[in-house]
Amino acid sequence: MSGELTPGADNRPIRIAVDAMGGDHAPAAIVEGAAAAAAAFGIDVILTGPSGVLRPLLSAQLPAARDGSRPGQVRIVSSEDSLAMDEGALASLRRPRSSAAIACQLVRRGQAQAVVSAGSTGGTVATARLRLRSLPGVMRPGLAVVLPTRPTPTLLVDAGAIADPKPEMLVAFAQLGVAYAQVGHGITEPKVGLLTIGAEPGKGNRLARRAHELLAQAPPHGALPIQFIGNVEGGDLLTRKADVIVTDGFTGNVALKVLEGTAAFAAAQTRAALTDSAPARFGVLFQRRGLRELAGRMDAETYGGAALLGLEGTVVIAHGAATAKGVTSACRLATDLVRGQITEKIKERFGPGRGSHFLRRS
Repeated sequence: MSGELTPGADNRPIRIAVDAMGGDHAPAAIVEGAAAAAAAFGIDVILTGPSGVLRPLLSAQLPAARDGSRPGQVRIVSSEDSLAMDEGALASLRRPRSSAAIACQLVRRGQAQAVVSAGSTGGTVATARLRLRSLPGVMRPGLAVVLPTRPTPTLLVDAGAIADPKPEMLVAFAQLGVAYAQVGHGITEPKVGLLTIGAEPGKGNRLARRAHELLAQAPPHGALPIQFIGNVEGGDLLTRKADVIVTDGFTGNVALKVLEGTAAFAAAQTRAALTDSAPARFGVLFQRRGLRELAGRMDAETYGGAALLGLEGTVVIAHGAATAKGVTSACRLATDLVRGQITEKIKERFGPGRGSHFLRRS
């Protein structure tokens, strides 16, 4: 746990700032998952939270940490405050020294490249927006979640960051999602669809109709083109009709929760059907591999969480009920996005010469 932070070094290893106090199972599961990520991926992890609480937990996870032979370092930056799981956006103002705020501040100072938190989504989004500047051309960041389609996942943007966006923001969400699909999933030319209530261009509310018009036009300010395929409906979320599906944060969050609830219901019904009789249980023996693969693909903790895109720094928000496995996956996602230079990819997509937004903080 020794070592000195060297902000701004070009050859520095990837450093992930982890909010150790965010999540239903914090801090024990967070520390366990972060320590596992440091060892598995060779990254440096900075835990933010009360040092008196975190140090014994970390010592239990890293009994051999003294010899310096492990591939990743794990350090603690003390913070005595934290965001409660039921706190929303205003918590970012009420708790300026929370563990989430300190993690974001480390990224802003160049002492880390990414933030991982399993805390309140609203509080984490607001905290990140307050402390990390938006990239040029990005009015508001978008929250991107992975939908478990095959052979490659589908990205849903926005899943809850901005409930009432302007139509221009949905165009920006499309650019953010395309960059994520290229960096995170190797999709060369992602197809973009707009989530609304009908496939025809005129379907939907005023926001959807205007967003459709903008997405169908050539991108402004020298931005890279988008392969827009038109409207998609709720039934298309898991059909791989589009690689990136854009919508407002209110609709996206409702759609995501419906999918999660449906998946949980289907899993429970399938489990009951496979175990309610001796012949069914016998048949399961021959399907174990396929069932394990399906369970892994449907497990939210496999994907790491949602990525908040469009800020000068990578932010990954893990599920609030994330276990150590989910935290490790979130750190892996953050590491992959940093290594793929997601921030630079987003800047390229929005075009050269984009100045700072007029509301951007100095």
